Amino acid sequence: MKHSSKQEVVLDGSSLTLQDVVFVAYHRVPVRINEESKAKLSKSRDYVDHLLNEQRIVYGLTTGFGKFSDTFISSEDAKELQLNLIRSHACGVGNAFSEEVARAIMLLRINALALGYSGIRPVLVGTMIEMLNRHVIPVIPEKGSLGASGDLAPLSHLALTLIGEGEVYYQGVRMPSEKALPLAGIEPIVLEAKEGLALINGTQVMTAVGSIACWNAIQLSKWADCAAAVTYEVLLGVSDAFDAETHELRPHEGQQMTAHNLRKLTKGSRLLTRQGERRVQDAYSLRCVPQVHGASRDALTYVAAKLKIEMNAATDNPLIFAEKDRVISGGNFHGQPIALSMDFLSICVSELANISERRIERLVNPHLNEQLPPFLSPQAGIQSGFMIAQYTAASLVSENKTLSFPASVDSIPSSANQEDHVSMGTISARKAYQIVDNAYYVLAIELLCAAQAADYRDASLLGAGTSMIYAKCREQVSFMAKDRVLAHDFEKIKGMLMKLDALDELEQLFSLQ
Repeated sequence: MKHSSKQEVVLDGSSLTLQDVVFVAYHRVPVRINEESKAKLSKSRDYVDHLLNEQRIVYGLTTGFGKFSDTFISSEDAKELQLNLIRSHACGVGNAFSEEVARAIMLLRINALALGYSGIRPVLVGTMIEMLNRHVIPVIPEKGSLGASGDLAPLSHLALTLIGEGEVYYQGVRMPSEKALPLAGIEPIVLEAKEGLALINGTQVMTAVGSIACWNAIQLSKWADCAAAVTYEVLLGVSDAFDAETHELRPHEGQQMTAHNLRKLTKGSRLLTRQGERRVQDAYSLRCVPQVHGASRDALTYVAAKLKIEMNAATDNPLIFAEKDRVISGGNFHGQPIALSMDFLSICVSELANISERRIERLVNPHLNEQLPPFLSPQAGIQSGFMIAQYTAASLVSENKTLSFPASVDSIPSSANQEDHVSMGTISARKAYQIVDNAYYVLAIELLCAAQAADYRDASLLGAGTSMIYAKCREQVSFMAKDRVLAHDFEKIKGMLMKLDALDELEQLFSLQ
């Protein structure tokens, strides 16, 4: 897929994509909402004002929250209620999310509000858009969300910044919101009835973290095919395992896509062997690449679909149906769909790293690497070569296995047992995000080892696609003629893999899937 740039992202609450999230989060593409969404916001707010004038009993408008839902709140106390809500719920702890993740959180919150079911004033959404476009980005602690009643604690830290409290990143500096807003020419908001609740009741934190993790994981799955292709060649693998006939008899889409990629990338190789030439068949970490990578690809397709639904959903409570004269108090804030998806993402990315580490072992182990130098060292014994690179990969893979234990199977009741089942979806998303980052390092190590092996074999014998992958690695890192600090090399290759357009040329030239 060609990653063309965008001038802006227009939000309507229903058409945001994973790629849009990446553009806004990492490339600071400006956003705006369309005119239809502005009209919906106004109509929804007019209806809320009508309800307040009638003093109807409506959760979050004229009542307290959670266990206090049976406590009536007068119109005179409504503003104080919203302010107290934001301050009391800002209980996040730990390190702050990166500025990029915080931008994604803001984007998704604006998009959800643009649907027009939250009953807030258009000016509030306008202020959030101003902040995002002028790069006044909330400092949001990572920990503290149960993932039901939405991401209450972290979203409260976002809401604080709109009223001139809390902290933000502005021009690369972390500072109080009350200082940054005037510098950016933005007026703080005074919250009206329902608005505090509308800002914090939703799944935007887990969905934002999950969206970035999923986007990166999808790119990772393609790079996994690339790394495996180079490794397959330098280990003189048996190409019959990629034949289309085999995969047509087990037509999982991901499996067929990976087999297709391996055939395309290795076309013209003079290193691959045929069945019976050197051996009848390869070890599973080579022979079963289409089956293993393909299963993860199919899982990622599922996860991406769930995220797209969630990022374009109304996850507020209560929801305002102005045209039907109804306010419905439901449970769209419950993060279970994302919690399960993020745990699935963790598992499928961990498996991509697991099998990559096994290929790394085959590259460095002199008993398995088809007469390549032990640990790919130019002077085995005096120099360690890539011995400890495999240790690092093994450590990352083990960490991923621990992180893959599902958070979604846990639940702790809260709010005096009113909220007696929660998703822990934000924990799932944070773990998945870390697993994806770890997996990129593992693939970087495999590519470095494979490139080193290609130099020993003679890189000119590689296939058309694998030659290009090898060249991309060598643009970043030279052949290791003697021991050096490999940590720097890992970072260079990982950085290359994570660039937004890094796969464009390969995808176009070789029709990768």
